[in-house]
Amino acid sequence: MEPIAHMQSDFPSKFGIPRQAGLVWALRGSVIFAPAYRNPEALRGVEGFSHLWLLWEFSQSRRADWSPTVRPPRLGGNARMGVFATRSPFRPNPIGLSCVRLERVEWGTPQGPVLHVAGADLMDGTPIYDIKPYLPYADCHPEATQGFLPPEGRPLLRVELPPALLARVPQQVRPALEGVLAQDPRPAYQDDPERVYGFGFAGLEVRFTVRAGVLRVEDIQPA
Repeated sequence: MEPIAHMQSDFPSKFGIPRQAGLVWALRGSVIFAPAYRNPEALRGVEGFSHLWLLWEFSQSRRADWSPTVRPPRLGGNARMGVFATRSPFRPNPIGLSCVRLERVEWGTPQGPVLHVAGADLMDGTPIYDIKPYLPYADCHPEATQGFLPPEGRPLLRVELPPALLARVPQQVRPALEGVLAQDPRPAYQDDPERVYGFGFAGLEVRFTVRAGVLRVEDIQPA
């Protein structure tokens, strides 16, 4: 197999990316096709679907070997679960699966057709191996259970972003940044109230602290 496309997103590295697709719908990204797959005929009819499945590679998590168990962050990084009972990137085949919302198709660009999507949890440059339409009648299962994960999901943080720092963020990506921060970008096993964390986003370096359920942005500078 070979990649058919790659993701263009605001995340230059893994840190800060939401743990699942669809947690922050304000995130925008683009699917840029490889030259061999820029034939518009390959996308005929795609604009009729509201959501798409992306099959992609955890390209920054390649390993020569694999372990049958992993430590899910949602369990504090202490308990081990079977790799096939988790969505850990450390797998025999580092394949990711994400459901994204198709915002629009841009035809006739120098890069061929471009899919503009929302809610993606992919790093910039991530290789994409396939794209399939999301089918509500087959893919939606409201009665599904979620195993060892708590039913309520991870609680959101309250975000304090001083106006002077917010002014440094381009207006079009402000909702996405605030959504990412509320999801708590820290590894689940780190909870040091004195530590200053940082990650890259949309050409910026965002630094923050977390204390008692409140995330405070300490600084924002050009990356």
